[in-house]
Amino acid sequence: MPKFGRRSKERLKGVHPDLVNIVNDIIKYYDITILEGVRSQDRQIDLYNEGKSKLDGVYKKSKHQTGRALDISPYPIDFEDTKGYMYLAGLMIATAKKLGVKIRWGGDWNGDHKFSGRPNSKRTDKTQRFDDLVHFELK
Repeated sequence: MPKFGRRSKERLKGVHPDLVNIVNDIIKYYDITILEGVRSQDRQIDLYNEGKSKLDGVYKKSKHQTGRALDISPYPIDFEDTKGYMYLAGLMIATAKKLGVKIRWGGDWNGDHKFSGRPNSKRTDKTQRFDDLVHFELK
């Protein structure tokens, strides 16, 4: 049975309990790793300047800074495995629904399910301009 390593456990500190409950349920059946939980302001600014993160338009902060978001990956990590991230998103969304938690995935910001799932494919949804397949946040 998969379980979180020391580093993943450390990265869950400060993350909202609803998100922690979801990933704790998933790790019982599917091997995942926590890439990032709570972020400092400096880290957030660096990622934003590199084009790797967005900020909430109202508060000019990332939900990572308040523990309301986390980045996860199937383990072992393969950032080119788009289908693996789609599968993980399905697990996250289904588990969140089972637990009564509303989440949003960075691969489908508007929740319209128009992601093709093929590596390097063109999107069918032109409103999705920023893919963040590792990102999940509370709504």
